Amino acid sequence: MTEKELIGIFDSGVGGLSILKELIPLGGQYIYFGDTKNLPYGNKTKEEIINFTRNIIKFFISKGASRVVMACNTSSALAYETLENEFGDKIKIHPLIQTVAPYIAKQGNIIGIMSTVGTANSKTYSKEIIKANKNAKVYELGCEGFVDIVEKRLYDKKESIDYVKKHLDILLDKGCEKIVLGCTHYPYLLNILTKFAPGDIFIDPAIYMKNIFKNNLYNTNAFVEYYVSADPEEFRKSAKLFTDIKDNINLFQNNCLLNA
Repeated sequence: MTEKELIGIFDSGVGGLSILKELIPLGGQYIYFGDTKNLPYGNKTKEEIINFTRNIIKFFISKGASRVVMACNTSSALAYETLENEFGDKIKIHPLIQTVAPYIAKQGNIIGIMSTVGTANSKTYSKEIIKANKNAKVYELGCEGFVDIVEKRLYDKKESIDYVKKHLDILLDKGCEKIVLGCTHYPYLLNILTKFAPGDIFIDPAIYMKNIFKNNLYNTNAFVEYYVSADPEEFRKSAKLFTDIKDNINLFQNNCLLNA
């Protein structure tokens, strides 16, 4: 990688900012795309997710990006192979699950995965972790509604806390030694999760995603452009739990940049 290399990062909403946060200290230039129009991805069909992400990859290529980080677990599970076949000769694609699974596999033999329903049903985490650790037992749990709790900023509501605890208890009852936050939105729920389990049981894949870049330090200030497919100001509000975005958030719809 070079100092001027442009890296695209995408997610269905603010969740992928947890990946961006880990990369920014390395310096470099980034485009972040939140596909807020189609949020959440977890309840969409494989064909829909492929179409959404195909358009995002095309956008990144048009902006001159040479790498893209699929900061969305669901798209990594359901769309990566198709996107790699279509665009692998034009842009380097780093899928989240496939990249971090070998690191996660070293953390224990009984591993729980909290993810969207789409990711859980794909069993991609199980397949990739067991490739690296044949002794691993992996329990994947689809947590429908977690993304909405984050995006709609409902994490202080008693109903949300009870709902998150109910799902956590399922994995704790399985004896999980580690629990992967298998959606980039879920680290936003750590304040709830750590009320009921030790913090060190949870794995944020963003930490491991950084490993693919950490030996290529730019030693410069990072530069980020933000794009969304709908509701820039809602994106800004939802992102506040994670970071205060002071830059312009550009609206990109139907392959047209509407404002910057």
